[in-house]
Amino acid sequence: MTMLKQPSGANSVAPSEGKAVVVRGGKAYRAEQGSDYLPGISSETVGAKALWLGIATMPPGRRTKAHVHARHETAFYMLSGDELEMWSGDELQFRDVVHPGDYLYIPANVLHVAVNRSSTPATFIGARNEPTAQESVVLFPEMDGRIP
Repeated sequence: MTMLKQPSGANSVAPSEGKAVVVRGGKAYRAEQGSDYLPGISSETVGAKALWLGIATMPPGRRTKAHVHARHETAFYMLSGDELEMWSGDELQFRDVVHPGDYLYIPANVLHVAVNRSSTPATFIGARNEPTAQESVVLFPEMDGRIP
């Protein structure tokens, strides 16, 4: 988990006391749905109340489990990789392809699966209005078989 860079000096104050905070990149973790996260700003790192910001990576040949984010919206910007398939909708019937330079928006409670069929990692900067590392993910294992 990312740790808050400790303030130093006589004028240092905690973030809750009105001071900006610099955060070092944190330790990566695999989310319940299967993507890899490198947190930056979160409730755990700086006491954020409504924001998570970090890096998300989908390794080559991998996919997420079918899931929704029950209480938050998510936004991504694809930094690198070849492409990523994003399947969404109640029956996972919609297929979009994300490329580097594209933005991706996932509303709350939208069922989705991300698939990286390429040989390179797909890397994103991501933000969501849920500040915790363990976000409001609800898995739908009965839908996993819908995506080839």
